[in-house]
Amino acid sequence: MDCPRWLPLESNPEVMNKFVNCLGMRQTWQFGDVYGLDPELLNMVPRPVCAVLLLFPVTEKYETFKQEEEEKLKGQPQEVSPDVYFIKQTIGNACGTIGLIHAVANNKAHLEFESDSALKKFLEQTSKMTPEERATFLEKDESIRVTHESSAQEGQTEAPSLDEKVNLHFIAFVNVGGQLYELDGRKPFPIVHGKTSADTFFEDAVNVCKIFMARDPQELRFTLIALSKDSY
Repeated sequence: MDCPRWLPLESNPEVMNKFVNCLGMRQTWQFGDVYGLDPELLNMVPRPVCAVLLLFPVTEKYETFKQEEEEKLKGQPQEVSPDVYFIKQTIGNACGTIGLIHAVANNKAHLEFESDSALKKFLEQTSKMTPEERATFLEKDESIRVTHESSAQEGQTEAPSLDEKVNLHFIAFVNVGGQLYELDGRKPFPIVHGKTSADTFFEDAVNVCKIFMARDPQELRFTLIALSKDSY
């Protein structure tokens, strides 16, 4: 059976804000661009930051690393908090939406929702499910799919066709229980990147993003987006 495919979301904070707002998340926290990794540019990002999204190219180098990382962690599993909300990606091109769900689901304590929020309802209905069950539930969630489709067509660049191979991928970084987690729906489990805190989370996440960039030094297609408190 073919996997369902969605149109890819653009790495555009305006599109992302509209997407989560349409699904009932209030605008007390908003997504915004990280314009560069120099200290002055990082200082321009409003604080606090509760999630970082990274858009990066899926290259041969990255796929080799991903495979090696998976084998290593299967042999030496990391301790992952049961409080981490993780969802697998079974829908083609849905990594933007998966990234947004990871960012929001793991920060529900900070964020505010309308009483009839479709996103809040989805998170509540899937809270006790496995990552695979959540993925299946998302495939059937019409309100999120329709909002994703309309958001995907709203970006500044023309949305690619459903069948076009997109080799850019979104992942999310969050702080759960003082640990920095990388959440990628293409991976079998969350990746723990060590200790963090509310104060250092943004810098800690950026440091991991720099490792992604160093792995593919010829590549320029990296984009960082921060979820910050009401500032943009």
